[in-house]
Amino acid sequence: MVGNLLSFASIMKSIGGILLAVVILLVMVTVHELGHYIAGKILRFKITEFSIGFGPALFKRRSKKTGELFAVRLVPLGGYCAFDGEDEFEEEKPEEPFAEMAEQPQKSEETQKVEETTQMDGGRDEKKEEYPEPVGERFNDQAPWKRIIVLLAGVTMNYILSLLLIIVMFAGFGRTVYRIQVEKPQEGQTQTFIAESGLQTGDIVLSVDGEKPYLITDYVDILNGKDAGDTLTFTVLANGEKTERTVTLLEDAHFVNMSDTQTLLKALGIYGMYGESHREGFFQTLGSSFVYSFKIGGTLLRSLGELLTGKIGLESMGGPVTTIKVTSEVASASVQSFLNIFAFIGVNLAVFNLLPVPALDGCKVIFCIIEWIRKKPVNRKVEAIINLVGIVFLFGFAILVDILQFLW
Repeated sequence: MVGNLLSFASIMKSIGGILLAVVILLVMVTVHELGHYIAGKILRFKITEFSIGFGPALFKRRSKKTGELFAVRLVPLGGYCAFDGEDEFEEEKPEEPFAEMAEQPQKSEETQKVEETTQMDGGRDEKKEEYPEPVGERFNDQAPWKRIIVLLAGVTMNYILSLLLIIVMFAGFGRTVYRIQVEKPQEGQTQTFIAESGLQTGDIVLSVDGEKPYLITDYVDILNGKDAGDTLTFTVLANGEKTERTVTLLEDAHFVNMSDTQTLLKALGIYGMYGESHREGFFQTLGSSFVYSFKIGGTLLRSLGELLTGKIGLESMGGPVTTIKVTSEVASASVQSFLNIFAFIGVNLAVFNLLPVPALDGCKVIFCIIEWIRKKPVNRKVEAIINLVGIVFLFGFAILVDILQFLW
């Protein structure tokens, strides 16, 4: 009976973690698309739809005031703010004689209406409702600088939310620091062990040669290229008091990649480093929050760089399924972990969208800059094909890395 209860509790915890992960992703996607939407409204872009998720609509409603469609869709792994004419391309039409005479009169923007038909009473009765045509200019008819602002608004909103989450986390719990464990901990162990390098069990590292490490990768950066016998100054908290230790590297710190923690531990002559929190003053907290956000974004860029250069393999990457799995595990651990993974995903989403990869905001910004410089756009058909190929590649890559994670 007790075993069944424990199994049930474990299942419910897993389900709760997955739901938390989905909520985090949905919030970040919503905030991202909201950035596009707000900027678009301010700059008078014509917006036709704002959707969270992909696939069939679970809920949708058209505004009687603006004519814009708002929807929540089945697959909660994305979303979009649809601007009129964003993904369309204009084809040159051959001139025809008397074309102007043949044109039919068009309704003005103010008098255009959008008709929707809704079925009632099992489909026997039909009711037509009229909605105003969304106002504003088509996406590609707007000036390039306006389009750039709209495209960058999404990642800006992601970053702002992530930064606020980091500030709350650092103010409430403190920034992450690392406690040194010289030897493998034994049950009931109370003795303080001293490593040959000079570090002691229980030391909480605040800085190394004047630099504050926020992530394990920061230690890799600080030590990288140094040889056995080189010395560094570690500022640590030992028994609640700040002190400095001169640390001598026991082995060469020549790292294979940014996640080569074994080389790090061997160089320092210790068993492990365990994260915990350290509170700072108000202004230090603000400063640390900005630095930490930049560190997160830099880690993503470095990971992609090492993937392209072969320093890390595809097994180190993860697609949507892996992301949800890892996020659910971390988010359900504690409030601090929840805030941390929330901010981590937000910054990564912002940085990833800025990459010059077809279909992402960064690539679209590049096309706008080219148009701004050339005074005319790149062939819209070519641009549309490039973005389509980008979407297929991104989805294919995401599926591939998840399959590889499963196989490994």
